[in-house]
Amino acid sequence: MERAAAESAGAWCRGGRTRGRLPAVLAVLTAGLLAFHRTVPNTPGRVGSLLESFLPWLGLAVVPLLVYGLVRRTPVVLVAVLLPVAAWTRLFGDLLLPADPAGPRDLVVVQHNVSDMNPDPADTARALAGSGADLIALEELVPDALPAYERVLAARYPHHVVRGTVGLWSRHPLSGARTLDIKPAGLTGPWSRGLRAVAATPHGEVAVYVAHLPSVRIVPRGMTSGRRDESAVRLGREVAAEPVGRVVLLGDLNGTVDDRGLEPLTSRLEVPRRGFAFSFPAGLPLVRIDQVMARSATVAGIGTLPATGSDHLPVRARIALD
Repeated sequence: MERAAAESAGAWCRGGRTRGRLPAVLAVLTAGLLAFHRTVPNTPGRVGSLLESFLPWLGLAVVPLLVYGLVRRTPVVLVAVLLPVAAWTRLFGDLLLPADPAGPRDLVVVQHNVSDMNPDPADTARALAGSGADLIALEELVPDALPAYERVLAARYPHHVVRGTVGLWSRHPLSGARTLDIKPAGLTGPWSRGLRAVAATPHGEVAVYVAHLPSVRIVPRGMTSGRRDESAVRLGREVAAEPVGRVVLLGDLNGTVDDRGLEPLTSRLEVPRRGFAFSFPAGLPLVRIDQVMARSATVAGIGTLPATGSDHLPVRARIALD
């Protein structure tokens, strides 16, 4: 009987190994894409950037593989699944942890693309005014809606500056405001979607950048992000040349922090340590393209606020000043 049981167990293991080859290979491939996503070429169609835009969701591939391994009782699959789990945890595990405790040198900031099609700018402004933020950055400010934002935000945010379709509202005095030259070379006509100003906070000066990089499109041949990438390079140069030590960048960058197209910025600035804060599209948030980054400061935590009349969710972050 013992011999029969041993033979049965051996047959089960051999069968499990045979049945599990394809799922095990898929698990290893998923782990490889997570761990070595930068090796995926960006041509044609900027495939690498497309993968990196949705990189956290690649972890969902583990679920059907794990279910298969458990239902079919295939040890090789159950072991292989540990590889993508480890890779995903290494990349994104910290984002699941609670934010660091608030400190006395913190700033609260809100970033929001308010949408040029927003049906009720005043209501959106009231929601943002109640966020408790020190700084509010807005994009897609159209001339017809701008007075509503200025009127509603004025009481709590007496200082503001607008350049083109982007604006910054602040509890603290602003100075040195100027337009940023981040317009891609291929665009013609008026295009002003970046500003820089210095906020005089109780803890010292902070250079605040507000930017709205060009949109990307997902088409059958891949992702079109050339103009976005070029604008990111220009913005990165502006940040690198900033003489004020502390820098906070707020903006709709039309890319995630994992997307190599934003490397001119992510290589120079710290990204959030806690929170996913998927902000787009508002109805079913899949990615965070509304970003908060900092230099000589830490983005201690980031989250989303309730939906407004925009197709983006507002994001709220806490900046710990060094």
